[in-house]
Amino acid sequence: MTPLVLLPGMMCDARLFAPQIAALSGQWPILSAPIGACDTVEALASEILSYAPPRFAIAGLSMGGIVAMEVLRQAPDRICGLALLDTNPLAEKDEVKARRQPQIDAVLGGQLRAVMAEEMKPNYLTDGPNRSAILDLCMEMATDLGPEVFVNQSRALRDRPDQSATLRAYDGAALVLCGREDTLCPVSRHELMHSLMPQSRFEIIEDAGHLPTLEQPERTTAALTRWLEAI
Repeated sequence: MTPLVLLPGMMCDARLFAPQIAALSGQWPILSAPIGACDTVEALASEILSYAPPRFAIAGLSMGGIVAMEVLRQAPDRICGLALLDTNPLAEKDEVKARRQPQIDAVLGGQLRAVMAEEMKPNYLTDGPNRSAILDLCMEMATDLGPEVFVNQSRALRDRPDQSATLRAYDGAALVLCGREDTLCPVSRHELMHSLMPQSRFEIIEDAGHLPTLEQPERTTAALTRWLEAI
């Protein structure tokens, strides 16, 4: 079966995909790759390619999707499937860039939890019954990863390239998926990615915000399964 590489979002780890790993690992070999050891998207992607299987499908959520697009740009011949979840193919806007350094300074000053609490705004998630538990898990993942990873990831996101041409050139099996109520990476960004890859399957997960893997795990897993079965 096709190996699947999962790339989590900023300050998240494999626990972001825990329901999907549990459901899919009996059918597909799965590797959840960390993305915090380098401070550029290019270096993060190169590191993943250094230990990934020769050919694989890749799925990334949020920052994980941004890195997945760079993996595709660097090694399109090794990618047999691409899933982009709640992410953004565009370079970072100047007003967002301007907020990065104050956050980095605060984290280096010992305020990781405070910065994460500000970043994990409740309106990134739906008002579902699991919202509090998901936010608690996000804080746990962030504090486990620590300040160095936050700094590296912040710099990588700040300086990331636009990947529109990368997606336009890709004609393989693709899934573009987002939560209907994602305010961080809204539906319009995913409509753009779908237009760049007209062969892609476009799925909107109802009753979910930025983290549908945890907010609506069964629906998200079903969408990923349909994508994997089409590869």
